[in-house]
Amino acid sequence: MNKHPFKVHIEQETLDDLRVRLERTRWPDEVEGAGWNYGTNLAYLKTLVNYWQHEFDWRAQEQAINRFAHFKADVDGVGIHFIHERGKEPNSLPLLLLHGWPSSFVQMLKIIPLLTDPQAHGGDAADAFDVVVASLPGYGFSDRVREPGMNALSMADMFAKLMTDELGYSRYAVRGTDLGRGVIMQLAQKHQDAVVGIHTGGTMIGGGYYALSDDLTKAEQAYVRDLESWRKQEMGYAMLHSTKPQTLAYGLNDSPVGLAAWIIEKFRSWSDCDGNVEKAFTRDELLTNLTIYWATETINSSMRLYYESSPLPMGEMGVPMGWLQTAKDMFPMPRSWVERFYKIDHWTDLPAGGHFPEWEQPDAVAQDIRTFFRPLR
Repeated sequence: MNKHPFKVHIEQETLDDLRVRLERTRWPDEVEGAGWNYGTNLAYLKTLVNYWQHEFDWRAQEQAINRFAHFKADVDGVGIHFIHERGKEPNSLPLLLLHGWPSSFVQMLKIIPLLTDPQAHGGDAADAFDVVVASLPGYGFSDRVREPGMNALSMADMFAKLMTDELGYSRYAVRGTDLGRGVIMQLAQKHQDAVVGIHTGGTMIGGGYYALSDDLTKAEQAYVRDLESWRKQEMGYAMLHSTKPQTLAYGLNDSPVGLAAWIIEKFRSWSDCDGNVEKAFTRDELLTNLTIYWATETINSSMRLYYESSPLPMGEMGVPMGWLQTAKDMFPMPRSWVERFYKIDHWTDLPAGGHFPEWEQPDAVAQDIRTFFRPLR
């Protein structure tokens, strides 16, 4: 492996081509009064695309992103992009942060300084972390893998090598959300000698368990009803990703408006925004994430992770586990449900936030990470 400094940069030719494609969009029609009921709202998307074309300043976002220390390393023949920011204290605990879909490494940017320098943000200096924010293979500026089999199990081994062989950490903490959660759970199970603890959260866990159990609590029964309703109304995207991602990719990789429609609808549906996505994210934040997907042409490789993800082993991690449950992450999930599968050592119900907690509630998430890992240092 050969870790080397990396600078986020998108060629001007790519940005110019993006603006031309936005200008030449052939817009579909829409049912009168549809709102968001049929999918991404036409009026909102036109407003966002107009901003993307005429006002969004990628270079300013690029400059802000590059304030962090970026690197790339070859791990098993795959170039992994990551940010590596050292903590302000000499004994800072290493912490690996992994995102999911349709997010990217930018989900974690707000939380980095809160973890590397907690004292500057109202915390205790002793809680400082060495933060590693990595892009999953096939996402953002990490390489696109074209061979089959790149799943959470493979990625877990790759990130273990990144943390130990490349960065020299014999022990480290991990946190992940969405698909990143699947990776860190496999990492914790396979590399218990190095992982000191796992911090995660979210929804969609053990969806089929209810068919095997007749002792569900009222809260768990409500969760199962919510889960089934969500599957019927919201699960179509995942079925496409996990069965025919290549077919979907032709349109999304060719049309930036198509890409925006596919991704923005998820940010609106899955965040704590009361139906107004810009209540949870600024336009610049939404478009920074979109521009990364567009410029790196990683929508296809990102969706392939669903296709490659066969059922993963569930059970005890063998290391301490903390769970942060946000209030608006798709649907409520009671602690008792999670404890049917995992031993939970630390549980926090956050009264706000959705599926992208580091982005939506960075202060609260950082505080919970500090609290959970404090006795594990």
